[in-house]
Amino acid sequence: MMKLKTLSIYVAVALSATALSGCGGGSNNNNQVTTPTPPDNSGTVTEPTWTAGEFLASDTFKHQCESPRTGTDPYENAPYPDKSGTEMHEKMWLRSFSNETYLWYDEVEDKDPKNFNSVAEYFTQLKTEATTDSGDDKDKYHYSESYEDFKKETESGVVSGYGVRWAFISNKPPRVLRVAYTQDNSPAAKAGLIRGDTITAINGTDINTSDSEGIDSLNAGLLPKSGETHNFTIKRDGIEEPIAISMTASDVESTPVQNTKVIDIEDKKVGYVQFNQFMRTGQQALIDAFNTFENQSIDELVLDLRYNGGGLVVMSAQLGFMIAGEEQTKASEGNNAKIFSSLIHNDKRTTDNIYSPFEYRVIDWDKSEYTNNTLPSVNLDTVYILSSNGTCSASESLINGLRGINVKVVLIGGQTCGKPYGFTPEANCGEVYYTVQFKGANAKSFGDYAEGFKPVPETEITQSTIGLTDKVPGCTVADDFSNQLGDSKEGMLAAALTHIETGSCPVDKQTAQSTPSISIPSHEQGIGLSIPYHPLRDGLVDIKVKEQ
Repeated sequence: MMKLKTLSIYVAVALSATALSGCGGGSNNNNQVTTPTPPDNSGTVTEPTWTAGEFLASDTFKHQCESPRTGTDPYENAPYPDKSGTEMHEKMWLRSFSNETYLWYDEVEDKDPKNFNSVAEYFTQLKTEATTDSGDDKDKYHYSESYEDFKKETESGVVSGYGVRWAFISNKPPRVLRVAYTQDNSPAAKAGLIRGDTITAINGTDINTSDSEGIDSLNAGLLPKSGETHNFTIKRDGIEEPIAISMTASDVESTPVQNTKVIDIEDKKVGYVQFNQFMRTGQQALIDAFNTFENQSIDELVLDLRYNGGGLVVMSAQLGFMIAGEEQTKASEGNNAKIFSSLIHNDKRTTDNIYSPFEYRVIDWDKSEYTNNTLPSVNLDTVYILSSNGTCSASESLINGLRGINVKVVLIGGQTCGKPYGFTPEANCGEVYYTVQFKGANAKSFGDYAEGFKPVPETEITQSTIGLTDKVPGCTVADDFSNQLGDSKEGMLAAALTHIETGSCPVDKQTAQSTPSISIPSHEQGIGLSIPYHPLRDGLVDIKVKEQ
């Protein structure tokens, strides 16, 4: 087996067209290295000092923790690397690490760490304050989580909760909160929740409450701790009486691939698969889906990414190969594959700029190795992708990567989220930090879709602009909660099937052109409360694979 190279296995995509100025900041003086301050004879540690504009190497402070862990890391089968340190050591590590690796390090104001009450508070502001042309924060992806939560999800796809994807159509009164889908065998699925159910009360509190105590009760139910049980009242289409259910939060194994099927329309076989996240535990299920499509010789493919917030870019590159096949992804000379995505770091890390090719091999994730097994492929030059503003990162990288080699993408649904950036998770003192470190572009060097990919009439696209614009041929269609995902009557899938048959958007869906898109956030969200972006559930990350 060939060992996986250390490259950006998770991607974030979409580059801003305008260079945005920052609010002051860092210098390039980050190459100084000093020996970490050892404890004195009393067992105390000397606290480091901050000098504006001067940055020691991050390794100077790494693993020096205010509350060092002891014993053996069960995930690595090795002692924890923590050493005695102070809160200031942790802050100074974050400061230097950000100055070295953050994509917009020169847009971060260098503030005295002592002016912040905690490490978390200090990390929160270590990012650019610039905005995009639409007024959104340029960096919406700054995040941290516990080392244990990070390991549980990356190693086994386990997340604590009910296993339900909520659709917040409105989180202000009159609030509308519906079920988008549930994970297989999850507490939500076992409780009987189905797509389209509308939540009317949580723990006896009406969904439209405005008082703080009531909002706290709603959020407690929506964002539960493991082991907590909460009660929900739901309204289901076709049933007059409200339905009461209870769910207990637990560790839920994600099922990123669902509803694989082949649909016959006239003389064509159309493959359909719902793909919710680019994560290692979904590799085999995705392979199984494409084996089904290959064995049944499908003529067209509908890939449902409307709720796919991203994940591993190497899996996105694998999926690109499974769609397009060897002939379309092979470079013109030699046996190399074409560029799927180029990954560009800040000006201090130009040697880290690499490209990710279309990937034809199965990966042994337990060993972090490529195998000699080749992925299946349906060898199509056109793919239909169902999208929404929950379609982010590695999903957008797939769209961009395929268009970079002239594979036609037809977008059915809504404008994608516009996430152009990626990060390498970095652990320190029991916390894992995500700070934007690179941006991506396709084989045509295009990555300017910070506002998302937009479905437009095909007449607005010319051959010369394919892969070089954020406009993608397709149909704007609202999400349809009255039908289950994978049902040929469901709005987006029905529109895709009509387009396959006729080459045009369905006439009865054109009213959706003036209908606002449903707000499906690319992060978890409570009532009146925005929870920090979670890149593993809904975004693009880079995970380094160890070399031998």
